[in-house]
Amino acid sequence: MRSKVVALLLLSLLAHSAWAQPQPALPAGEKPGDVPLSASVAEQAQAPQRIVREGIVVDFTIEPRANGKTAGLIEGAEATVVFRITDSFGQPLSRLHPSAWMDLRGDAVPSDKGCREKIQSFLQASTTRRADVDLNTYFILSLNQEPNISVLDPLSGFGGSKLYTLVNLKSRGEDWLLTRDQRRLFVTTPLAGQVAVIDTADWKVIATIDAGPMPKRIALQHDERFLWVGNENPDGSGGVTVIDLPTLKVRGYVSTGAGEHAIGFTDDDRYAFVTNQQSGTVSIIDVPRLARIKDLKVGSLPSGLAFSSLSKSMYVINEGDGDIVAIDAQRHEVSGRIQTRAGLRAIRFVSDGRFGFAVNRAESLVYIFDAATQKLLHTVLVGRAPDQISFAGNYAYVRSTGDEFVTMIALKDFAKQDAEANVTRFPAGQKAPQLAAFPSVADAVVAAPEDGAVLVANPADQIIYYYMEGMAAPMGSFVNYRRDPRALLVLDRSLRESAPGVYTTTVRLTGPGNYDVAFLLDSPRVVNCFDATVRENPEIATQRATPIRIELPAVLSAAYAGETYRLRFKVMDAATNQPRSDLKDLGSLAFLVPGIWQQRQQAKRLPDGSYEIEFVPPQAGIYSVFFQCPSLGIQFNQLPRVNLQAHERKGKHYE
Repeated sequence: MRSKVVALLLLSLLAHSAWAQPQPALPAGEKPGDVPLSASVAEQAQAPQRIVREGIVVDFTIEPRANGKTAGLIEGAEATVVFRITDSFGQPLSRLHPSAWMDLRGDAVPSDKGCREKIQSFLQASTTRRADVDLNTYFILSLNQEPNISVLDPLSGFGGSKLYTLVNLKSRGEDWLLTRDQRRLFVTTPLAGQVAVIDTADWKVIATIDAGPMPKRIALQHDERFLWVGNENPDGSGGVTVIDLPTLKVRGYVSTGAGEHAIGFTDDDRYAFVTNQQSGTVSIIDVPRLARIKDLKVGSLPSGLAFSSLSKSMYVINEGDGDIVAIDAQRHEVSGRIQTRAGLRAIRFVSDGRFGFAVNRAESLVYIFDAATQKLLHTVLVGRAPDQISFAGNYAYVRSTGDEFVTMIALKDFAKQDAEANVTRFPAGQKAPQLAAFPSVADAVVAAPEDGAVLVANPADQIIYYYMEGMAAPMGSFVNYRRDPRALLVLDRSLRESAPGVYTTTVRLTGPGNYDVAFLLDSPRVVNCFDATVRENPEIATQRATPIRIELPAVLSAAYAGETYRLRFKVMDAATNQPRSDLKDLGSLAFLVPGIWQQRQQAKRLPDGSYEIEFVPPQAGIYSVFFQCPSLGIQFNQLPRVNLQAHERKGKHYE
């Protein structure tokens, strides 16, 4: 049911987003949802609530999440929602897919019928009825060419911005990963020599860890004890910096060899394997002692590695000679070689560790081999200059940098004797990704929460594409607001099973009032509307209580690049609804989305009591105009913005 709900909402979004103009982020220093909390609003969490339906027991709690301290349920803050589902004997019920929404209540508590009708309206693929807070959503994270990360909310922002927030970094990020609980995001920033640590609850950089010279690739042990970062020293030496995850402190440094480093672990985290590209070796490190115990000569330019849980071997690919080398993880010796052609760039195994896929960038090929027999099964022709491979649903997805196509290789049937690999492809944009300036080692193709769906970043197009299995082309796309999306991650904020029978998520509370927390369990069928009360945030309330409002003409005149645009408007008193023509410090800020050009000015008072601002759009695009009035205490983010589009002049007047 969760996948069905999210898919319906996403389909609605994609159908609508083709016509909606993208909205910009706020001006510098003004971040959406960046709400300070006052210590005076602290209060206890609401009491747990319980229902029993057909032998199913559902316990509901919602607790504030604010720096680890109880701060009450207050608008603008984060809260943790928990549903504990058991049978009548108290046994937890696992592997369920509950859905939930928070919606401001009307005049009365809804009846069972009213609750069912409310949930049914949320399930419809429509933009006319949406919950105030959707507990079934997810975020798309884009690692950009600029020193920042875009956080996009693909299921909200109908007709508005899907840019939830922007996380600024000290320098451009190169590689990244999420912890298993998705609460921490780690990003390497080579030019800053650091790893940035981001709390995904409020999207704040909570720490920057000095991680040695040119930290590039990053890897996390299965037990999440140590975070490993590959260093490329300018003097030709190299190694790995090891960070203790609980303390966020550097635990040690292990010298390995020269060149770029790929890092992998055995299933039990007993040993770490590190490639040294220029040295042509793989270093084996004893993890408990953080000591290098052996260097193996594996070939020319080892560029990647992957561990097979089936054969208990680490497989290393050599870009220079094309050999795929198997290293026995216990004996620490080479146990086999599979010969291919020079140009290998990436390697990955399917989930059970049997079948490996190695990408050859130079020859535009993918090699599929069997770890059980160490035999090559297939050589598959793919798009030009492939560099990455990802798995989602029933397919392996191969990103090509030399053209706009993504190649799909079916994960069934090819293992059978004499079977042919089933290969298809789809266009993920209009331009070849290699036209972008700065490629990333992180994945550009990632699985979406919906079954059989993937997201594809095309930095040359500055667009993220959404593709569903069985389609000839992407179903839709998300703009990245003129930023190059070099790599993607998905942070799933929908209800997840955090413990047997316990389903949790974290949400941002959007406004004050009494809420119905609509709960749906499809099988077994349980429907109920729980209660939650969110207090008003005094600071946000102050921002809402603006004494004036901007009144625009019914139809705005057309704007054209390079020509003076005049915006006339009235200012109305919010209490009396009468015009205000006495404002001497009414100012404006006009900027080109996403903020690459801006102009500030004072509004001109006209004889008829209205006001006017004018500016010359430097180029075609979406422009936003914000207003402020210091004498009334009104800042740029308190009054609604005005959005307009500037066109290129092409002959006759056109809209």
